[in-house]
Amino acid sequence: MLPTENRLRRREDFATAVRRGRRAGRPFLVVHLRSGAMDPHAPGESAPPARAGFVVSKAVGGAVVRNQVKRRLRHLIRDRLSELPPGSLVVVRALPGAGDADHLQLARDLDAALQRLLGGGTR
Repeated sequence: MLPTENRLRRREDFATAVRRGRRAGRPFLVVHLRSGAMDPHAPGESAPPARAGFVVSKAVGGAVVRNQVKRRLRHLIRDRLSELPPGSLVVVRALPGAGDADHLQLARDLDAALQRLLGGGTR
């Protein structure tokens, strides 16, 4: 389970990550990352935690398959939140093939996308 402080819940947060963030596509996933804009060393303010949200449409599969994909992605991103800059917004969008992918394939795609976004690769 993803802790409450690390979840994206508001529509505006999803929109900010998708519209203003960088994007990396892989065969099973598209990852949008909006790096934190707050200065963690500003007086009186602590750095907000990185937050993640997921978009899994009906194109991925039925309700059981969509929930399975969301559970796998939540588990994968939970272990990678410490690698993200404080205040970052991450939206992981599952593509139609994600329902047939296993845990390892999703992990590889997520790692490759995050590496590209955090490493400064080009679009």
